[in-house]
Amino acid sequence: MENIQLFNDDCIKVLRSLPEKSIDLIFADPPYNLSGEGFLTTKNGKVAKLHKGDWDVITDIHKFNEVWISECIRVLSDTGTIWISGTLHNHPSVGVLLKKLGLWIINDVIWFKRNATPLLSTNRLAPATELIWFASKSKKYFFNYELAKQINGGKQMKNLWEINAEKHKTIHPTEKPESLLQRIILIASKEGDTVLDPFTGSGTTGVVAKKLHRNFIGIEISKEYFEIATHRINIQKNDEFDFNLSLNGNNSSAQQLLLMEDKAKYSKK
Repeated sequence: MENIQLFNDDCIKVLRSLPEKSIDLIFADPPYNLSGEGFLTTKNGKVAKLHKGDWDVITDIHKFNEVWISECIRVLSDTGTIWISGTLHNHPSVGVLLKKLGLWIINDVIWFKRNATPLLSTNRLAPATELIWFASKSKKYFFNYELAKQINGGKQMKNLWEINAEKHKTIHPTEKPESLLQRIILIASKEGDTVLDPFTGSGTTGVVAKKLHRNFIGIEISKEYFEIATHRINIQKNDEFDFNLSLNGNNSSAQQLLLMEDKAKYSKK
């Protein structure tokens, strides 16, 4: 039985209460600080003020990033990895801090969304990617290369991931597709490991972690999204998919992994 712990609180406060080196995998999708005065979006085809929530209004985003990343490093195990998702609005700060704080940057994963939302503005390129920093404390870390290869149809997995954006399951504005988290959790952790998401949002990471028989710690500052995440994770059955991910090299195992990919909706549309 998986151990699921959910906290409706500030992530830095909760992180400071967790034991040192107790986490095997961290996935973080931190605020991009795109809300408030001067930020615009489109709603129903019209220009509108962008305000995702008070959680996305941060006075000093670089300082904020340094504090929460430092706490994540403290709780990350020596062989664990941290994956941090972002766009051009935040990932330069994150990349600089990973170097400053002494982490080994393993990859910069480019998530390409072929079906990304069109851009109404005509003065720039339509954004269709997000960057995910993949880092560890040293060059000795857990990474399931063989499983990544099998997921990729028997070929070496590259750092360009083409995964379609999906219709959100909740009202959270930056909800990630379960297929993206499934890939990360499968290749960067083992059954029984503990996965942490310091910005849980609507609970996608927790849903996938539970499905894949991992322990999970989720932190969400918004009460509204915390309640949504709690409900999603609680109703998720941890035996919904039995992937039988033993890497014994036989054809049945490979077929099961490809079937898993189909279920995760990696097909091009």
